[in-house]
Amino acid sequence: MPADTIAPLSPQAHRSIRFTRIAADGQAVEIEREIAAEVPIALEYQGIGYAVLMATPADLEDLAVGFSLSERLVDVADQVLDVDVHPAGAGFVVRVSLRHDVAERILDRVRHRATDSSCGLCGIENLEQALRPLPQVGTVSAAEDSACFRALAALGDHQLLNRTTGAVHAAAACSANGEILLVREDVGRHNAFDKLIGAMLRAEQDWDGGFALVSSRCSYEMVEKAVLARCPMLAAISAPTALAVDRASAAGLRLRALVRADALLAFDP
Repeated sequence: MPADTIAPLSPQAHRSIRFTRIAADGQAVEIEREIAAEVPIALEYQGIGYAVLMATPADLEDLAVGFSLSERLVDVADQVLDVDVHPAGAGFVVRVSLRHDVAERILDRVRHRATDSSCGLCGIENLEQALRPLPQVGTVSAAEDSACFRALAALGDHQLLNRTTGAVHAAAACSANGEILLVREDVGRHNAFDKLIGAMLRAEQDWDGGFALVSSRCSYEMVEKAVLARCPMLAAISAPTALAVDRASAAGLRLRALVRADALLAFDP
């Protein structure tokens, strides 16, 4: 199924709240503003509680599939057999069924406490799992730096939820010439990227020589998600960490960081 370039704005993703707007000169005005929703999302695999994420309650099927890949519970989309989303109190329970040949991976990665984002690290008792070897990217991005500037300039037009609330991150799949092909949004930067990856997997959409653009810092977790999703280049609006550069170098991932309208930082391993 084709993925929508812009995901429809779910009514569950935001709500209206009244505020008092106070100006620098002391004048106060009552206003109503749309605020991004953030609720607990409990992920279960084969009936086992695995993680609790704080996320925007939209595109949760995409989130589940992308998170499964980022967590290395699956390698390809068809190893996810089913995703069921159920309202539960203040949040949602997302039940994921995996193919039997990968189901045993769950027990190796079961978490022992709730996390506040899809970081892929929180709650892991064995620290050796945090920096497991990454595969080589294996594909090449044909994108020139000008494509990053073009994608950045267009990103705002594809961020319906952020335009409404001003409080969420975006992750975009971009063509080699900088055209934005698909966007997903979430209050969490990790969740937004997982949603994008999941949407692409479910739609059988390839990077096709393009790249990912994220509206966040370039942390090592974002690098790992890009590598595991076989993305050939990651562009980020903020700076990378040293570990992110090291992990990108080891996996052969091209990085573009601090992407602004007038400049960017390039790293090609």
